[in-house]
Amino acid sequence: MSLLNLSPERLLDIYERMLAAYGPQHWWPADSPFEVMVGAVLTQNTAWGNVEKAIVNLKGMGLLDPVTLTRAEPSLVAEAIRPAGYFNVKTRRLQSFCHFLVERGGEAALGALETHRLRQDLLAVHGVGPETADDMLLYAFERPVFVIDAYTRRLLSRNGLIGGEEGYETLRHGFESALPSDAPLFNEYHALIVRHAKEACRKKPQCGNCCLRGPCPAAG
Repeated sequence: MSLLNLSPERLLDIYERMLAAYGPQHWWPADSPFEVMVGAVLTQNTAWGNVEKAIVNLKGMGLLDPVTLTRAEPSLVAEAIRPAGYFNVKTRRLQSFCHFLVERGGEAALGALETHRLRQDLLAVHGVGPETADDMLLYAFERPVFVIDAYTRRLLSRNGLIGGEEGYETLRHGFESALPSDAPLFNEYHALIVRHAKEACRKKPQCGNCCLRGPCPAAG
């Protein structure tokens, strides 16, 4: 199925309604760009609260550093990130990413690349898919790349803007074509979608609490 109506007017109306309801979200919750990137790897298939516990463990064990993580025993890293789930798989992915980061000269060297090249390089790293790469691009490198996640698909589908079978890149390009190319806007928009999905647009929607209830066809 194809995109139905990712119009600038409709997308900006949704954004303004959510912003009025929830206020600025101050995302991504992290103390450094590297911490953002670690969180992006760890948040795959788990709740953010579990990622926060894993990051606290990494900090407490003195492991939250790319060079340190590349040299650490995998079993030690796995124990630290156990709260994030799939800890053996995520250990391999996290250490692969850290090897890549160190070998390429760190955040500053990667930050000098243009966005398309940087995205291609991130996607070539073991365990880094489109959503993880775009989390890094938007929140760590402040590039105007829109992150498409399950919450975004749910909101767009219920609001009648997509058919539901569109691929990741189709939806990303749809957002980026419809909205101004502005990293702070994309940052806030995605963060608001996550907040809205937790507050109202859950798997079982809480339409009575929904700031989008008026124009949303799923609200009846």
